[in-house]
Amino acid sequence: MPIKIIAFDADDTLWHNESIYVSAQTQFKQLLAHYHSPEWIEQHLYQTEMRNLAHFGYGIKSFALSMIETAVELTEGQITGVDIQKIIDITKAMLAADVELLDHVAETLASLRDAYTLMVITKGDLRDQEIKIARSGLAPHFRYVEIVSEKSPDSYNAILQRYDIEPTQFLMVGNSLRSDILPVLELGASAVYVPHHLTWVHETGDASTIEQPGYYEIEHLGLLPELLTRLGR
Repeated sequence: MPIKIIAFDADDTLWHNESIYVSAQTQFKQLLAHYHSPEWIEQHLYQTEMRNLAHFGYGIKSFALSMIETAVELTEGQITGVDIQKIIDITKAMLAADVELLDHVAETLASLRDAYTLMVITKGDLRDQEIKIARSGLAPHFRYVEIVSEKSPDSYNAILQRYDIEPTQFLMVGNSLRSDILPVLELGASAVYVPHHLTWVHETGDASTIEQPGYYEIEHLGLLPELLTRLGR
């Protein structure tokens, strides 16, 4: 069956996101520099994030709690209220950051919206993601928006069933092999991997090992219409 529904990941697929976290981590490591090396702080923060996913999920607020917990642990409880406030200020700056679209996004969505039903499927904090979608200016392109706590075969399957979408008519586009590509291929749908130069290590993988049919990779989103034309033939 031809592709009828195209769903897009949001963070680092439609707009820059990981760069905001990288900047925050840099400030966090500077804040704790007189306690530990930057490498040790970064490693410990990541371990704390992984441990907290089950409790707080994804998103900036979860990241903030992990920064505070890491600061308490790495300073053996000596972190000051002033430094905790600095972490809170870092978090507020992350939440207020401009939504900067990636290259080719606006024109690509505009060229596809009349021929396909377009969706956003993203994970993270509900309020944060809703605000970014609204501030991006892209909302008019999308018929459906789904914000989920986790991207798994079950969560994708629930979305397909909710909108009565056949997997063979569904295409997911994203920069995360772990969240955007592999779960969708497992359902028998198609997926387009668009690598981003900054991708959280938790979301990375080895694209060379993917052998399922329906997998495609493009350098940037501007190449998606051409790929769809080829698939249509």
